[in-house]
Amino acid sequence: MRDLQAWIFDLDGTLTIAQHDFPAIRRELGVPAEQDILGYMAALPGAERLAMQAELNAIELRLAREVEPAPGAADLVRQLHREGKHLGILTRNLRQVAASSLEVIGVLDCFAAGSILGRDDAPPKPDPGGIRLLLDSWGLSAEQAVMVGDYRFDLEAGRAAGCRTCLVHSSNLWPALADWHLPDCRQLLWELQA
Repeated sequence: MRDLQAWIFDLDGTLTIAQHDFPAIRRELGVPAEQDILGYMAALPGAERLAMQAELNAIELRLAREVEPAPGAADLVRQLHREGKHLGILTRNLRQVAASSLEVIGVLDCFAAGSILGRDDAPPKPDPGGIRLLLDSWGLSAEQAVMVGDYRFDLEAGRAAGCRTCLVHSSNLWPALADWHLPDCRQLLWELQA
């Protein structure tokens, strides 16, 4: 793990405390309970899709002002930055929301602007396209990278891209998808320092 040169992070629930109440967001947007919000939105006709995108953007921008860092997240990012690792964000949020959240938790300066990818910059996870874009921009191979996240979409994207995967979650919900499982970023930092 210490030899990895590229660290690609999910944002919500990984570097920030999960605050998205997805069932409530689905209800507010009128998305059926069993549907993925972005998948549902993508299938809508043009004007309807644009209206729902605007509603979702407003919800996410509101939530971005209220984020809190996940335990150990800022220390982990700062340590990796000091070590000269390539750091990226791959989120299903807007890039603007991601940058705002990173600024609130105090680590925006650790990420190059082009290394923060939102849903308008790359296909949403679990598609591995965003990981590949980041690796290509850094001139690195998938074997030199890890995708760190709290949900199966993060792990599936990492697996599909051919890189290592790390689940940061209190439960190991997808053991076949995670190379490493730690309860939070604090434990991940301790593991790296051990």
